[in-house]
Amino acid sequence: MTTSSPPRRSAAWNRVFDTATRLFYAEGVHAVGVDRIIAEAGVAKATFYHHFPSKDDLVLAYIAEQSRRQRGLADLPESASPREAIGGVFERMCEVGADPAYRGCPFINAAAEYPDPAHPVRRAIDEFREWLRSLFRELLTAGGHPHPDRTAQSLMLLRDGLAVGFDLDDPDHVRAAVRETVTRLLGPAPTDPGETNG
Repeated sequence: MTTSSPPRRSAAWNRVFDTATRLFYAEGVHAVGVDRIIAEAGVAKATFYHHFPSKDDLVLAYIAEQSRRQRGLADLPESASPREAIGGVFERMCEVGADPAYRGCPFINAAAEYPDPAHPVRRAIDEFREWLRSLFRELLTAGGHPHPDRTAQSLMLLRDGLAVGFDLDDPDHVRAAVRETVTRLLGPAPTDPGETNG
């Protein structure tokens, strides 16, 4: 479950991208215009369009980077059991959600601004979500869960709920509810085959 490092980019690309990432996450994609990004990044308009021919290209780069970062939440020790891996993913999500700088899930936020499921931005968001759903399904199957498909979907709904809950509710309460729900969805821990009765 290793995540690749981000590609090396020019200083100007990084300034534009870092500025856009900060503004998109804090204020929303449609609320932030190209002229503002150019001004705050301190680059010429020609430099911006050299790296990003359109604003949508910049938004797609933003979604791709968010996907790379969130896939990093699944970078857990190889020794982790499937059950521990799922629990670890949700623990890391809870750490992100409890951060004071948290402003909601970047995918959910962006999807609300791109309602057309055929738009490239929505397709990029869907690709990340399918990756995460497949990861849950594979881990559940490896752990011998009797209903991996249905439970993977339930874990996705829990993930979406915590993404919104951390933005609205007390983080400690959300974390406790998430832990309890993950435990219920995974069911009883498998019995150690080495254990014997009597």
